[in-house]
Amino acid sequence: MSMIPDTPASLHVQRWLDTMVIAHNFCPFARYVREHNQIRYAECTSADMADALTALQDECDLLDNDPAIATTLLILPSGWDQFDDFLLLIDMAQQCIDHWDYSGIYQLATFHPDYLFAGEDPQSASHYTNRSPHPVLHIIREKDITAALAHYDDPHAIPDTNIANAQAIGCPHLAAQLAACKA
Repeated sequence: MSMIPDTPASLHVQRWLDTMVIAHNFCPFARYVREHNQIRYAECTSADMADALTALQDECDLLDNDPAIATTLLILPSGWDQFDDFLLLIDMAQQCIDHWDYSGIYQLATFHPDYLFAGEDPQSASHYTNRSPHPVLHIIREKDITAALAHYDDPHAIPDTNIANAQAIGCPHLAAQLAACKA
């Protein structure tokens, strides 16, 4: 059974996962779950925060009940184009994770076409480690992260390695790759 909806946004995100995240090893754990078809791609096309948070809760509930799914990429292709709006959604999503008693069970990673790390030069290539063709809430089981990190030599070096790799590749190439994900 495919866990990828046949929609443009889901196909864009799958292409991004393959050509950027996995190809540049921005997440050293993504290849395994991708190769074992354990990633669920879900979409919420609503621009309403309550709808997006309901979709998040539904995905957490689904993960609770389906151990075959390792992780979910909740794609938000409509209404979250402004990064500041997305940051508000992230804040509310994290509060909901806490309220739903999912702290310590699920962790959120976030991606956006205009992702900017606070305190970084806006022109830094480092931002491309979290840039995606559409806004995405990535729901990860914390026990899976813990298990994966136990087999990784230096997990604390991952962010610095990613920044160095992104800078070596450069903004023009990364921007072209990201744009190609939507082509």
